[in-house]
Amino acid sequence: MDELRELYQQVILDHNKNPKNFGKIEPANRSAEGYNPLCGDRIDLYLQVEDDVIKDISFEGAGCAISKASTSVMTTVLKGKSTAEAERLFRKFQKLITSEPGAEPDLIEMGKLAIFCGVREFPLRVKCAGLAWHTMLAALKNENKPVSTE
Repeated sequence: MDELRELYQQVILDHNKNPKNFGKIEPANRSAEGYNPLCGDRIDLYLQVEDDVIKDISFEGAGCAISKASTSVMTTVLKGKSTAEAERLFRKFQKLITSEPGAEPDLIEMGKLAIFCGVREFPLRVKCAGLAWHTMLAALKNENKPVSTE
């Protein structure tokens, strides 16, 4: 588990410093704004969805390292996925970051996202990691209100 913890820290730091898919895509036909008042995280998520497939996804914003890294990794994982698959991954990610230690989800199935299982050791950071995912759901549903973790 120490190796996973070290890898978790490295991935968080790398994606925070060098986020993937950062910036606004044009044209985006879906978007949503997310805010975590506890930590001050703010993101704007942009999606280009065609035929129920996420053709492109990007974000802008600022926040803590966990929030920014979670958003960055999420964009790399969701690009090219169907909207149904994105919703399924949302549910799996939520389970990953909120499950009790010892109730291990299938980390192999989670791929790159498995690294975030370490978040559950820091309950105050679960909302930081989940913000992007809740914002993504709002964008897919074309909800016109900001997403808040509160």
